[in-house]
Amino acid sequence: MHTIFALATAQGRAGVAIVRISGEKADVAACRLMRDVPAVRGVRSVFDSDGVLLDEGLILQFPEKHSFTGEKVVELHLHGSPAIVAAVLRVLGDDPDLRQAEPGEFTRRALENGRLDLAQVEGLADLIDAETEMQRRQALRVFSGELGEMAAIWRAKLVRAAALLEATIDFVDEDVPVDVLPDVRMFIGDVRDQMRLQSEGVKVAERLREGFEVAIIGKPNVGKSTLLNRLAGRDAAITSELAGTTRDVIEVRLDLCGIPVTLLDTAGLRETDDRLEGLGIARAEERAKHADLRIYMRDDDDIAPPYMDDDDIVVQGKADLGAKDDFAVSGKTGEGVDALVDRVGSILAQRLSSVGIAMRERHRVAMMRAIGYIDDVESKLGDDQGMVDLIAEDLRSAIRAVDSIIGRVDVEQVLDEIFSSFCIGK
Repeated sequence: MHTIFALATAQGRAGVAIVRISGEKADVAACRLMRDVPAVRGVRSVFDSDGVLLDEGLILQFPEKHSFTGEKVVELHLHGSPAIVAAVLRVLGDDPDLRQAEPGEFTRRALENGRLDLAQVEGLADLIDAETEMQRRQALRVFSGELGEMAAIWRAKLVRAAALLEATIDFVDEDVPVDVLPDVRMFIGDVRDQMRLQSEGVKVAERLREGFEVAIIGKPNVGKSTLLNRLAGRDAAITSELAGTTRDVIEVRLDLCGIPVTLLDTAGLRETDDRLEGLGIARAEERAKHADLRIYMRDDDDIAPPYMDDDDIVVQGKADLGAKDDFAVSGKTGEGVDALVDRVGSILAQRLSSVGIAMRERHRVAMMRAIGYIDDVESKLGDDQGMVDLIAEDLRSAIRAVDSIIGRVDVEQVLDEIFSSFCIGK
């Protein structure tokens, strides 16, 4: 494999910039930049091919099997000047033994060299993209290998069940002193129950990754846009005393109690002859119906729309003008806003309690495929001896489905999609 290099930190001026070199000739390439490469770490001067000093920085060397990629790695921790970085990358680019790394190639090599499994790669991508504390925690669980460890336990139980059944095939003409079916049922039942629990949490986990949508709905001029601006801390939406100002859905992304939330300010709900306003209202209702949570801001006498769910929030708006309800808010003065935020955070946190470790639709599909094979096994258990070989094959198929979660099989079609989200240098 080629020895590759790239800037591993963000582009632009910074205190430190890290250039990473990975591959069999990483130490040789680094030696061409400096008089000697430290065995572990040390400060060295970096020169170009003509001996002109480029910078002085901290140099780290990682031996094979002890680096992020599993290959020989040398990292140059330089001063974060764009001119210094450009000069060093130019020298490395002129080296015939090196080439520029592609997006995600360092991480892909870590996968190929067994340093990470596929689930950990996905966790790393989510960790890099994490914007809130809850996203960071969940991504770190996957990146640390929890899903891989769980899949290994599932695999071991299915392998044990398959071994018990295949023993009855291998020794069909001999006396098998123990009835293996109770143990087989126990092993596959445990795996199926745990997979179902994890698969049920994937949808919520995806919302944690992508952000929950919370729609603010209500009649025109009840204070929806003012509330949005108060929560956003800026004038994200135009406010006016004239009803029907908001014509389109306005989105604002927030970190709400550590949970990623996209607030939707929608057109006021009412009957109208204005075609443009009517289109805005139709779009508002469509987005509200598909939102994860709705905040209905009511005035004195209106009724919430029929698509409200039991845990949606109903609150009186414009509390600064006098509130009749105990639960009322004012985006203008901030009255009741903290209580509203706490209630939204509490509802979403309750939903997140069902989140397991699996976070992606790919994980859910693999688990459901394995569950399908396990259900087939259970339906065939207890039939005549001739079904045993078919049951064993179903178990092997279930094992392959589990292996696909962590990238042992059937993953080539997903690799390009996964690594396309990585930047060069990672």
